Amino acid sequence: MRIPRGALALSAVFVAATTLVAVRVTAGASTPATAPQHVTTITLASAHAYQPKAQPGTTDDYHCTVLDPHVRTNSYILSSQFRPGSAEDHHAALFLVPPNIAAQARRDHTVNKSWTCFGEAALPGTTLAQFLKSPFLSVWAPGHGADVLPKGTGIPLPAGSLVIIQVHYNLLVGHKPVKDSLVLHTVPMTKATLPLNLDLTLAPPDVPCPAGVTGPLCDRAAAVANQGARFGQSAMDYISGIEEMCGNDPVNPPVGDSTSCTSTVGSAGYVVRTQTHMHLLGVSFSMVLDPGTPKQQTLLDVPHYNFHDQKAYDLAKPIAVAKGDTVKVTCTYDPTLAQELPSLRSVPPHFITWGDGSSDEMCIGLMWTSKVLPHKAA
Repeated sequence: MRIPRGALALSAVFVAATTLVAVRVTAGASTPATAPQHVTTITLASAHAYQPKAQPGTTDDYHCTVLDPHVRTNSYILSSQFRPGSAEDHHAALFLVPPNIAAQARRDHTVNKSWTCFGEAALPGTTLAQFLKSPFLSVWAPGHGADVLPKGTGIPLPAGSLVIIQVHYNLLVGHKPVKDSLVLHTVPMTKATLPLNLDLTLAPPDVPCPAGVTGPLCDRAAAVANQGARFGQSAMDYISGIEEMCGNDPVNPPVGDSTSCTSTVGSAGYVVRTQTHMHLLGVSFSMVLDPGTPKQQTLLDVPHYNFHDQKAYDLAKPIAVAKGDTVKVTCTYDPTLAQELPSLRSVPPHFITWGDGSSDEMCIGLMWTSKVLPHKAA
């Protein structure tokens, strides 16, 4: 799941999406129970089914499409619901194309209408640092149905914005055409709704092949090179970048069935929601605020992670964070599942690193914060 931000190489990839999607906008219809009556419902549905296509040597397709939600008023997203068209849908992410970039995107709409986007969901050629600053709008993974944000909060969606939807298709489970759709519920931007900010904490998986399992890709260097062959040089750069960000030697990092990384909070606020994302080998996750200090608090503990039942969790009471606080995420994997799960049995044994493939792994902690205490908790 990659959501990099950037403003480079626009001309080759964007198109106003009215030729790609059917857009319906209605007022006060099909709204979540917690939403006010003046909610606007935006439905974005593919005009045609998409046939996922794996690149040579891969069993995954990351496909990006620009969508135009026709937002004429500065708004907040209160809820979203991605409706997967097939079991091939591994995850989806929606993120913002701000109005200043959207204008150029519309001008340069004569080339690609959609594109393959391994590691570059927003724009080609972006960096890990840009990824971490991404204007994230919503996410979906199996088990995550209608995603209603905490009462009194929303995700900003400025007037004139475009959005990009990135869908990861896992061809290990099927090859049929897929027709997905997305529903957003929005309200006009007012002081009554607090904007949420999303921070991501990543940790680099470095999981050896389990005891008794051998193969050429059980060598870490060979596995990393294989990432480059499957997804391009940027995939190898991401692996090295995450290792360095977490204080590891990119060539010889610590290895094992667990990984962790500690990040620094960039600004004061209140944590209102948390989530994790791993792939099929993930078995447990924790996110801890200020670990090893008297202020230590657990923000999220998922002792029995299930890829097919991923959710965001609203905190019963928002937790205050200060600039300079630390957040540690820890992910634990069971590499023997690669030989047990039907969808992974056909994949050659390999050393597990961070990667875009369904047979690779990720360790992501998501933390939504508001600058002030949400009204319902005040």
